[in-house]
This record gives sequence, structure tokens and C-alpha cells, in this order.
Amino acid sequence: MDDDSTARLVRYAYSLKDLDISRSRWGCQITDSGLYRISLAKCVSNLTSISLWGMTGITDKGVVQLISRAHSLQHLNIGGTFITDESLFAIANSCPHLKTIVLWSCRHVTESGLLVLVNKCRKLESINVWGTRIPVDCFIGLLTISPALQIKTRGLLLNVGSTSLWPVV
Repeated sequence: MDDDSTARLVRYAYSLKDLDISRSRWGCQITDSGLYRISLAKCVSNLTSISLWGMTGITDKGVVQLISRAHSLQHLNIGGTFITDESLFAIANSCPHLKTIVLWSCRHVTESGLLVLVNKCRKLESINVWGTRIPVDCFIGLLTISPALQIKTRGLLLNVGSTSLWPVV
């Protein structure tokens, strides 16, 4: 699936709620141009779940365009992409209902982006930051902002009780 075929399918899927165009699905090869065209579909404002996992052909430009119209979004997987804090800022400003986000191996995301995300997405329950370059002390700061937040990092689950670490099974 390429930009044209994916955008065409989404454009005619009026009641679509979950969009999974991750690399492992149908051999998708989506670029920023494809995300822009998908963002114009009527269903985007009703999407509750989007997975762009492993889509190495996308950047902040495409993600920001798509996310800026996905106001019902609750679950987002952008792991394995090359996004930066610019995408996190757009998510924080556009997705007030976000509950889970996967940032697995997003190596260009920083502490600043995560702080803005957690501060603005008050319904956020879970964040997967395994494989990022975020220092552990940042996670303690995130838990101070949102004590119920589950932070998945390097095989550990951080959560507040007494700021303990639990193995992820």
C-alpha cells in the first residue's frame, strides 16, 4: 500500500474509528504526503486509534498534519518513527482525550516534549518510551505531574505508589 491507495481507502471509510497503517500491515509505505492526504478524510476527526508504527518515511510534517485533525484520538502508536518534540507538541495541543501513546524507539524525542505532553494530555494513562534517549530522572518528573501514569521503559514499568519499578510481563 502506498500513499495513493491508502488515502483513497481512508477517504471512503466514513465511519472508520481505528487506523492501523503500521509497517507490518499490508506492506504500507506511507510518506508525509500520504499522511497529509489522509488528514483530509472526513473520518479523521472521529478516529480513536492510530498506529503508524515503524513508518520510517514519515516526519513531524506529516504527523502534525494528521494529528491536528484527530481530536477524538485516545490511542496513538508512533513508535519506530523519526518524530521529534514538534509532533509531541502537536499531540499535546490537539488530542485532549489521549489515553495511551507508544513512542518506542523514537530517539529524537526529548524530556521537553514529554513534559508538555503529560502536562496537557490529562487523561494520559500509559506511555511507552522504551528505546528512547530520555533520562530516568525525567520519568520521576512525569510521575510527579501525573501519579497514575504508567511509564514503560526498557522492560520496566514505572508507576507511583512509592515510585517503585515493576517488571513488565
